[in-house]
Amino acid sequence: MENPFLNAQKQIEKTALKLKLDKKTIDFLKKPMRELKFDVSIKMDNGDIKTFPGFRIQYNWARGPTKGGIRFHPKETIDTVRALSAWMTWKCAIADIPFGGAKGGIICNPKEMSQKELENLSREYIKQIAEFIGPNKDIPAPDVYTNSQTMAWMLDEYEKIVKHHAPGVITGKPLELGGSKGRTKATGFGVAINIREATKVMEIELRGAKIAIQGFGNVGVYTAKSLEKMGAKIIALSDSKGGIYNPNGISVEQAIEYKQKNGSLKGLKDTKEISNEELLELECDILVPAALENQITKENANKIKAKIIAEAANGPTTPEADEILHKNNVFVIPDILCNAGGVIVSYFEWVQNITGNYWEEEKIDEKLDEKLTKSFSQMVVTAEKENVDNRTAAYILAIKKVVDAMKLRGWV
Repeated sequence: MENPFLNAQKQIEKTALKLKLDKKTIDFLKKPMRELKFDVSIKMDNGDIKTFPGFRIQYNWARGPTKGGIRFHPKETIDTVRALSAWMTWKCAIADIPFGGAKGGIICNPKEMSQKELENLSREYIKQIAEFIGPNKDIPAPDVYTNSQTMAWMLDEYEKIVKHHAPGVITGKPLELGGSKGRTKATGFGVAINIREATKVMEIELRGAKIAIQGFGNVGVYTAKSLEKMGAKIIALSDSKGGIYNPNGISVEQAIEYKQKNGSLKGLKDTKEISNEELLELECDILVPAALENQITKENANKIKAKIIAEAANGPTTPEADEILHKNNVFVIPDILCNAGGVIVSYFEWVQNITGNYWEEEKIDEKLDEKLTKSFSQMVVTAEKENVDNRTAAYILAIKKVVDAMKLRGWV
């Protein structure tokens, strides 16, 4: 398995050459400013005490408090968390929101744990990092296998520790605890906005365009829903157990209901079973990798037939695959822009918490669309001007903002 953090560092080095950065600045950008590593011990339902490794990495806070999700995953690694915290830094910068990047995680298998055990784990995790987080320090959010309920437990534990109300410490909360309207669908809806803009550049008619989506968690579901609403045709979907395909289109609502009932997409009426690998290589207009890292590699990049790849997941394409796709004129919407909808609406949630002024969903959708459309257009202009691929263009814009803030502070 490729090391995602080495890939993240390669992307920084590639951009640094374009920006003509000095060695001191490059070295600063290539490593996190703070890493917290600790054990989280909890009492299991059977009375045993079990210990889980936990992390919180705050990558760079030159532009503001750090921001990033918390993952509960059995295969979590510190290098994945490092890479994700770096990508969050660039994501906040390209979306032009005043945050730095962070990420956290616990190595555990939430599918094998009870609600009570998950609650204990969430509370113990917050106890370990409480002094390093806060509305103006570091603001966690949900990520893989965590959700608004996890955030509610974490918020409650944090408020017990600091002994005051602090809704701005965590985003992705339930609405009843200061969450934002539009947050649940934000990442997927943002992916669809980016795809809409990319089809204009590529002169593809979005209505009727054939779309394959790898990954059917929250992001995959809301990407599919939003694109279907825009008139696109979803021809393939997959989850961790495999994929389904119908060239005439799949009803997203039916797929959601079927998965909820059966635990996987396999066997949905009028669909053919395909593997996750086959899904990536399908004949389609737009491919949406919405699962995990390192899905498109130098091994399969040449077999991809899509004209647009929208990176709903973090780090789905390796640097070697990037070069192949660029050569083959595939329009890649890089992850740091493509899936920035979640962090943008998290920022809106934070603003609402800080001000106590809550917005309607229509206003949130409108503001999200405005931010993403502007950032997308800046990326396209930069790619053309600098004669580089979209990812490098997005990185040039993002890293320049971070470096400018670091210089102003006298860090470099």
